[in-house]
Amino acid sequence: MSEPRDPGRARLLATETDTDPVGPLWRAAQLFRFLSYLYALGFQIAVNDDLRHDDVAWALFGVLSAWSLVSGIAYYAGFGRNRYWVGADVAVACGLMLTTSYVADTAWALNNQTWPTTLWAVNAVISVALLAGPIWGMGSGLLVGGTSAFVKGAFDLNLGRNATIIIIVATGMAVGLAAVIARRAHAVLVRAAGIAAATEERERLSREVHDGVLQVLALIARRGREIGGPTTELAELAGEQERALRKLVSDADRIGISRTGISRTGTERTADLGAILRRSATERVSVSAPATPVVVDVVVAEEIRAAVRNVLDNVIHHAGASAQAFVLLEDLGDRVVVSVRDDGVGIPAGRVEEARRQGRMGISTSIVGRVEALGGTAILDSGPGAGTEWELTIPVEREA
Repeated sequence: MSEPRDPGRARLLATETDTDPVGPLWRAAQLFRFLSYLYALGFQIAVNDDLRHDDVAWALFGVLSAWSLVSGIAYYAGFGRNRYWVGADVAVACGLMLTTSYVADTAWALNNQTWPTTLWAVNAVISVALLAGPIWGMGSGLLVGGTSAFVKGAFDLNLGRNATIIIIVATGMAVGLAAVIARRAHAVLVRAAGIAAATEERERLSREVHDGVLQVLALIARRGREIGGPTTELAELAGEQERALRKLVSDADRIGISRTGISRTGTERTADLGAILRRSATERVSVSAPATPVVVDVVVAEEIRAAVRNVLDNVIHHAGASAQAFVLLEDLGDRVVVSVRDDGVGIPAGRVEEARRQGRMGISTSIVGRVEALGGTAILDSGPGAGTEWELTIPVEREA
């Protein structure tokens, strides 16, 4: 025996698997279909005794009930959102309206709304508008309204007294516009997500290039010039490639639209940030961290480690041969603060911006970029002869 199906679970599953940007409007339209069906049922009960062929009217109402159920499920689940189902919807609605001439006499049809109510027939207009947009929605509204006028045998030009057709056409236009806006908004969101993913990957590659290839090329160029002789040519070639690669990385960074956070999907690993930073200690680098483990996401820990490594590389290469660096890690619960201070020559005013224009992305990408990608802030305080201090503040999420 099969297990009973949970309607709530089925409804949730349909919502989760519906990738149609107009899906919420389709599902809301089926609620309107149900309410209009209840209205049509009440109308049928109220006017049945006044009809010429009341038994036929009930049989036709059975067809209406079956179609309301089947089409409602098809539209709600998604497999009926195509021109065949929608075309059938319009045909059924107009066909049932045309039967008014048989189930009721001419006087009744002229003095009452079309059987089985104009309100129920509007469902077909809504379906067309959701599928094809406002123009087709208005066209289907004219068709449904025209069918009603044909059944009555007269078209009332006094739209101020009887604005039924105007309301039907306006409904098709409004619903169609809502569907178009929903599709455009979804397309913009998809493009934005793609741009954000591409930007994130580009910035990650830029950091990796800076930390690896550019550093090696700069080292080869500098050592080659120091050695002289035949290695000078090698140094010049390495310098040219370094400049070209820096320009490429710099141009890619300027093209980027926005920074995004690094992806944590699929990882629940953690790491002790304090232990990771202590590995940076050398004769010129002192590290101070809490005695207790500072547990953070392993991806966050790796990005912080890389940012601190870049700061310390700058100390070694630019702060002076005798400069000492001091790293302090503070765990403030919802965030960690890493301070890196040195007693070197400091950074002259405007040097950071000048380096950025030259394509040297060590500070803007490998330090600031990493920290901002984690949702944090990186503050630089330096001056000629005053040393340099970085304060990196990164928010962290921990399980309760």
